[in-house]
Amino acid sequence: MNKYELAVVISGKLEEDEKNAVLDKVKALVERFDGKITAIDEQGKKKFAYEVEKMKEGYYFFIKFESEATAPAEIEKRIRIMDNVVRYLIVVDDIEVVEPKEEKAPEAAETAEATE
Repeated sequence: MNKYELAVVISGKLEEDEKNAVLDKVKALVERFDGKITAIDEQGKKKFAYEVEKMKEGYYFFIKFESEATAPAEIEKRIRIMDNVVRYLIVVDDIEVVEPKEEKAPEAAETAEATE
């Protein structure tokens, strides 16, 4: 199973219940292709940098899911024609957060100078 993140922008003209219905359709679409949703991050309503389809704002959602490699293409194929979805993007989400290592070289240099 591969990890993916789906960014979805839903029309800002919708009421709360309509917005939730569109989000439920998107989640059902992911699950339809054996995707397992691991997290949903709702960013809320944000203003666009420029008008998109005569709209100035939209609701942003980031859905993290796991699925087979063929699923994203099928999801994109169907989400493309969904009503009230302004923009979407699926990216591979396999980034690991690595803590930076502490540099010990300056300390070693200081102790070497101190012993001399």
